[in-house]
Amino acid sequence: MYGDGVNDDVDRTAFRRAEKKYKLYYDQNSRKKKQPRPVDLSEVVDFKSIMDTFNQTGETPNGFHVIEEGFDCPVIRLDNRPGFYFIPGALSVEQQCQWIKESLMSFPQPPNRTNHNAHYGPIQDLFAATKGEKILVEDEHSPKESESLSNGQAQRWKFCDKMGNVSLKGYGGNSILASALLRKLRWSTLGLQFDWSKRNYDVSLPHNKIPTELCQLVKKLAVPAMPSGDVFKPEAAIVNYFASGDTLGGHLDDMELDWTKPIVSMSLGCKAIFLLGGKSRDDEPLAMFLRSGDVVLMAGEARECFHGVPRIFADREHSEIASLEKHLSTEDDRCVLDYITSSRININIRQVY
Repeated sequence: MYGDGVNDDVDRTAFRRAEKKYKLYYDQNSRKKKQPRPVDLSEVVDFKSIMDTFNQTGETPNGFHVIEEGFDCPVIRLDNRPGFYFIPGALSVEQQCQWIKESLMSFPQPPNRTNHNAHYGPIQDLFAATKGEKILVEDEHSPKESESLSNGQAQRWKFCDKMGNVSLKGYGGNSILASALLRKLRWSTLGLQFDWSKRNYDVSLPHNKIPTELCQLVKKLAVPAMPSGDVFKPEAAIVNYFASGDTLGGHLDDMELDWTKPIVSMSLGCKAIFLLGGKSRDDEPLAMFLRSGDVVLMAGEARECFHGVPRIFADREHSEIASLEKHLSTEDDRCVLDYITSSRININIRQVY
């Protein structure tokens, strides 16, 4: 899902044109440090601004409605996207920091899977290894995967202490800094595991359950998009990690059986642009800002809409994470702060059955 999302040689759909419009490009002719190419953000919907105006005047733009009754915080719905709800600033700064830390320290822990599994096998305590400035090293003398136990890959790789100024080549075999692995983390799973080979969830695969506190939070957040009288059941999640320049190409989340139940999507870290299209890539998408603490709900017809993330703003001027920086000010939080000042995390929670 990362990268441009659609091959350059396919027809230019409306969704593709929007992706190209907002994607991060650099000016090639700059003699100084490469500079991001300017982009016109005038058409990007700013729900924070909509709420500020609503609080002052009680008015909203045409097609947008604020729902205040029955929920913990105001919810914005769109007339032309039934089942889509935007909850600006739904998470407190304390909650944001809590789930950023969990996303880095706990959620990638085996038996949950990450994008690193295919090459390195399960990696234990990646964030702790990053804080300890460790290096992941392949043991050349260990059995190869075909000759070892079912977790043979995990046995072939281990974290070692960094030896002064010794280069990676000095460790023999293959090696990579733990900090580089953390930066290359793109997704981790949580709860029921999705098996791409079967295009379905596999309840037999081992996994860590979604934390009870997160389940309780998500149940409350999901209420605006739930059928009357139903309670959301958080059963599976995927956590996406974005660095500067990363994108999430236009796609549908259509693997769950019941689309009346929402996907609850929590944004953490640097500000991003989210594209919400229609049922065809030819439909003109709506671009909107996502800030840390915002929550999006997609249920019903909205589940049939293409959507993606063409841009995150990792520069200090536009990332809008000053409140996170202030809260993550202790020495213990330094590694978390170093990560989130140039990254975005997105937690998507689903009801599978």
